[in-house]
This record gives sequence, structure tokens and C-alpha cells, in this order.
Amino acid sequence: MVGEFPGRLRGDHWQPAVDVFETEKAVVVRVELAGVRSSQVKVSVDGEWLRIRGERRPSADCEVERLHQMEIAYGPFERSIRIRIPFEREQVAASLEEGVLSVVLPKSAPRRRRIEPRTK
Repeated sequence: MVGEFPGRLRGDHWQPAVDVFETEKAVVVRVELAGVRSSQVKVSVDGEWLRIRGERRPSADCEVERLHQMEIAYGPFERSIRIRIPFEREQVAASLEEGVLSVVLPKSAPRRRRIEPRTK
């Protein structure tokens, strides 16, 4: 195989393309998951790590007589992304729309502490 596709296969898993960016209020992770249903995706947070797992299954409505080219990976996938910006774990939200999974991790408010000087 040539091109980018072999680099996205890792053993018996494939790796979907991921974008990670920051807005004023959140860190956003977008994952390209065309053909994957939301029931086939699991999103979890463990410390600084965002884990996205699932499986893309081949369409059952098509019998292949002879394969000419195959670039769409099927089977299990997993991505682990380390988020180094403090975020509110309890407010993480995920949605799958038009083949793109969006995970929004709201940033934690800066923690300020007032320190009173002591007199000696």
C-alpha cells in the first residue's frame, strides 16, 4: 500500500483523523468518523487523557464480487489525546453529526487566591 492510508493502520486497529484546537472557553477535539454510528463510539476522560474508541463495520447491504481498490478502514479504532489545559471533566460533551465526532472540553476557570501578608 502507498500513500497516507497505511500510516493510519496500527496492527488490527485503524486511527481516524483528529483535529484539536482551543477557543476562548474550551478545548475542542474533532474526529473524522464517517460511517460510524454514535452507538459504536465510546468517549471517556481519565485524568488528562481523552479516549475515543469504537468500531466501523462494513455495510451489510453490499456483496463484493471482486475488490478493485480499498482505502476505507473497517474494524476497531482508538485514539488517546492528552489535554494539557485544565478542563471541567464533569461538563465534557460529545456529539456525532455528519460523520464528525465533536468533543468539547470546557476550560477550568483560573483559580485565584488572595494572600494576606502577615505582620511580624
